[in-house]
Amino acid sequence: MPEPTASYYPPYAFHFSVTVDGFTGANEGSFQEVSGLSVKMTPMEVKEGGENRFVRRLPVPPKYENLVLKRGMLVGSSLTKWVQNSLTTFSFTPKTVLVKLLDGDDSVIAAWSFSNAYPVALKVSDFKAMENSLAIETLELAFDYFKQTK
Repeated sequence: MPEPTASYYPPYAFHFSVTVDGFTGANEGSFQEVSGLSVKMTPMEVKEGGENRFVRRLPVPPKYENLVLKRGMLVGSSLTKWVQNSLTTFSFTPKTVLVKLLDGDDSVIAAWSFSNAYPVALKVSDFKAMENSLAIETLELAFDYFKQTK
């Protein structure tokens, strides 16, 4: 482990890349926001028989939030077609999603791999004639688990 130094600064969160297995088209991984890198475990409380003063707190499997990916609407996107097909036909083909945090030289600082991801929601932002904003599509994916790979 490297020695901590006084000049260390945490990495910036605005330079990242997203890759979904099987989707390599232009701009397929161009997302403006990624959220859902979260895992939480809520212990199960078990009352002890015969001893009313104590409650044992036992570990249970962790719960993961959904992975939420936001980007400017990409017309003709094969990734969006995969999401739409999954949600309308109830036919799921799980994919591996890789999220990488990058530095200024595009070197990977950290990476997270999401296993068996499949779509659970698709949202397109509201259209408002009085605002000058982009059409944003939000893809929401459920997954089995994620792990930090770097």
